[in-house]
Amino acid sequence: MAIYKIDTDKLVAIERTTFDQQGLLERQHIQAMLRDQIDIISPDTMVVSEEFGEWDESKRRIDLLGINKSGNLVVIELKRTEDGGHMELQALRYASMISTLTFSKLVQIYEKYLKARNIELDAEKTLLSFLGWEEPDEDNFAQEVKIVLASAEFSKELTTSVIWLNDFGLDIRCVRMHPYVDNNNVLIDIQTVIPVPETADYQIKIREKKQKERASRSASRDLTKFNLTVSGQSINSLNKRKLIHNLVSSIVNSGHTPIEIQIIVDGVSERTAKLFEVFDGELNEADLHAVIMADDPGGRHPRTARFFCKEGEYYFNDGKTYVLSNQWGHGTLETVEALSLAFPSLNASYCPSE
Repeated sequence: MAIYKIDTDKLVAIERTTFDQQGLLERQHIQAMLRDQIDIISPDTMVVSEEFGEWDESKRRIDLLGINKSGNLVVIELKRTEDGGHMELQALRYASMISTLTFSKLVQIYEKYLKARNIELDAEKTLLSFLGWEEPDEDNFAQEVKIVLASAEFSKELTTSVIWLNDFGLDIRCVRMHPYVDNNNVLIDIQTVIPVPETADYQIKIREKKQKERASRSASRDLTKFNLTVSGQSINSLNKRKLIHNLVSSIVNSGHTPIEIQIIVDGVSERTAKLFEVFDGELNEADLHAVIMADDPGGRHPRTARFFCKEGEYYFNDGKTYVLSNQWGHGTLETVEALSLAFPSLNASYCPSE
């Protein structure tokens, strides 16, 4: 969208320009101006450091480090480019690096910042006053790290990444800064593009809903580990898929065939997925992966991720290669019990790990 000015009885478009064309540099100009008016891109925030880089073995520096009224740290990254570069990745690194800062450490950082700018303020008192605290409260300090990205423009890849990350609970704001020139005046149109201001509350509610749904799915997922004993040998702390794989491997190694195992499993009603994929010939790992992927439907995960198909995990019998499925959920323990009863000579038993 263009910006127009009213000229007598008509609208005249103001010319779009770039920071580069106007000789405006990131640090010397854009950063210096926003540093003292940070509310323009990050409301309720106070800058506590500039070009912050107090960590070991890294030359990376945060353009501006701030704290907001809620006591959360704010990483502010600035770019004058037309695509934002890879600033979201930089900001994520910085956020992780400062996530362990304490209030007392922040006081020291702020003291250095005030001294470097020749500002005579008491760092701790100023921070406490800004936060509305009577005394330091480490329990409520820096529970989250917010991120603000400000650039002339953002690429589709960057905005897609930010929206996805926000869906998973991060708080990343993208602020677009479009420069314009009108005669000898440079104007800057500053707009928050993520989250869209008009839908910010709605987006937050949707994000919270998704997080609750993911938490609910994780809570309902059975993550129990098991100890398996076969022929007097114990294998501990196995998830369900590895419990099945170790038991099946023990049965095959004792001289039984995959076909015998398949017959037993077919009688377990809750097991609906195919137990083995069978291929002609005794294939090596590379060839096996190739034939499995020949039927890959595409998607997030390759088809090979659904099988125990690494070297030593699959079985040979009668000139064929048998590959065990690793897709186990309902019916796993019933299958283990059925196989244990069907092959009593193995003395197989299992129990949950402590």
